[in-house]
Amino acid sequence: VLLTHHHLDHVSDLMPLLKARWLAGETEIEIVGPEGTRALVEGLLEVHEYMADRFEFPFREVAPGSFDLAGYDVEAVETVHSMYCLAYRFETDDAVFTFSGDTEAVEAVADLADGSALLAHDCSFPDGIDVDNHPTPTQLGEVLADHDVGRVYLTHLYPHTEGEHESMVESVRERFDGDVRVARDGLTVDVSRRSS
Repeated sequence: VLLTHHHLDHVSDLMPLLKARWLAGETEIEIVGPEGTRALVEGLLEVHEYMADRFEFPFREVAPGSFDLAGYDVEAVETVHSMYCLAYRFETDDAVFTFSGDTEAVEAVADLADGSALLAHDCSFPDGIDVDNHPTPTQLGEVLADHDVGRVYLTHLYPHTEGEHESMVESVRERFDGDVRVARDGLTVDVSRRSS
């Protein structure tokens, strides 16, 4: 399990996931995330104490920089959000994928994604909304304009973006000359390294 940060909408499925893995016979799950991840999980286990003795939890708290995880070389950078949050770039010999976590449109994340086959980026609001901590499509397109990313998927879409997805994609495309799409639940994509 890899966490970007500890806001409720990013950790609310953690305990159901752990219980499902336990019911499937798995008793050791590594939990990786930014500083405070151990305290978060230990606090959740205090509430659900019947699960505390059923698992071994190797914890790894990570900071910006490089580390290995599940066969990937991972690079992390801090994002700009209302809570400490990390974006991650996953790389193998044949795949490069970047996930923004929650963030404003910032160069650090755009630089991290440079050369990725795919970038899944937070884009919670349509243009015209004055917002902090998340980008609008125009802001995202502007920060990605000079970066080489094969495909961008807009993620973290709130319900008020329904009916706005096409215009959000077009707004990013006006500034970023690349493939832009909207992510959806259950989507499967190929993150293989692009040919030069």
